[in-house]
Amino acid sequence: MRPRYWHIVLAVFFLGWVFMYADRTVLSPVLATIGSEWRLSTSQLGLISSLFFLAYAALQLPTGWLADRFGRKLLLVPGYLLFGITTLLSAFAPSYGIFLLLATLTGLGEGTYYPTQFSLSSEVIPRRFRSFGSAIINSGQAVGISLGFIASGFVAFTLNAGWRTSFAVLGVATVLAGLVIALLIRERPAASDAPATATAPASPPASTALPPRATRLLSRDLVLAYIAGFCSLYGFFVIITWLPYYLQTARHEPSSLTGVISSLVPWASVPGALLISYLSDRVHARRAFALLMMPVAALALLFIPLSQSSAALFGALVLYGLVGKLALDPILVAYVADRVPRTAYSRAYAILNFSGMLSSILAPYLTGYLANRFGSLDTGFYLATALLLVGALCMAFTRREKILAAGAS
Repeated sequence: MRPRYWHIVLAVFFLGWVFMYADRTVLSPVLATIGSEWRLSTSQLGLISSLFFLAYAALQLPTGWLADRFGRKLLLVPGYLLFGITTLLSAFAPSYGIFLLLATLTGLGEGTYYPTQFSLSSEVIPRRFRSFGSAIINSGQAVGISLGFIASGFVAFTLNAGWRTSFAVLGVATVLAGLVIALLIRERPAASDAPATATAPASPPASTALPPRATRLLSRDLVLAYIAGFCSLYGFFVIITWLPYYLQTARHEPSSLTGVISSLVPWASVPGALLISYLSDRVHARRAFALLMMPVAALALLFIPLSQSSAALFGALVLYGLVGKLALDPILVAYVADRVPRTAYSRAYAILNFSGMLSSILAPYLTGYLANRFGSLDTGFYLATALLLVGALCMAFTRREKILAAGAS
């Protein structure tokens, strides 16, 4: 039986996230090694990720605007190939300054992916599978994080091949993934591939199915969702930037094992995201699930520095994985798609990701600064916990889906 086009989209964009996040997290397990080689402080180490995410965030809004007007694939493929090439070139960086430049260029390349990818996928995934389909795509992030953590630590420490080899291997793999995207993804699917079927009718255009206020990209509900995304991503980027370093320096775990331990978060997120997204699609209650997940994720982050044993620490990491950013992302993606017209998908997702990525600029550097100021990375986890609670409060002030449905009718 020939797969439907939207099934192919799920598989290809899943693969895209795998290598995109592997390229991001390849740095974390080798931060201490890079710091020793170039004699860097924790603030300077944090600046690497902050510059990457500054460039990444800067591309979100221009990408959304250009993609809705000139085509999503036109921006998607060149950007993907760019960050694969710059990841490969990072393996040959002769100095800290050149490495920073390449990290910035990698961020620019990755900045085209989120708005274009979720715009293309949201157009073809049937609405009744919108959260679940997005969760399948998004689980590529979890696999990529694990791949980056484990491959980086294995190549650099177990094989003793050095941090540069880790970057080279993943850079080549990313370029190959970009070529797969270029070959299999098309800009406008055929009518037979569209979501409208006898069993899964397409929803009316959002501009007529929802009240006028809900179609605005800066409506109250959407702005609050954007803020919640910022708060959720802040804690996540504290985790993926600093957790391996924290395990090495504060918890004295072997360097060869920190990647595996850190991978507890993404491994747990896959079943968590799929189950929660499936239930969200069944009951159409994105807001309610977000309100439940964010306080629990905050509690898990708080337990990381407070845990007194390895078992408690591992439990906190698994709990965060089940309900944290990777599990919340598909809920927010579907939440936004339910409230904007299809012609504005790229712009809406660009704003959502831009607001979240502002936290990724702050989290790496600010966590490093707080560690220098107070002598411990624990303060960074406490700040991330507080922001997650702020995000939950924002979602509490959004309107319930039943109120929106009543307004539409």
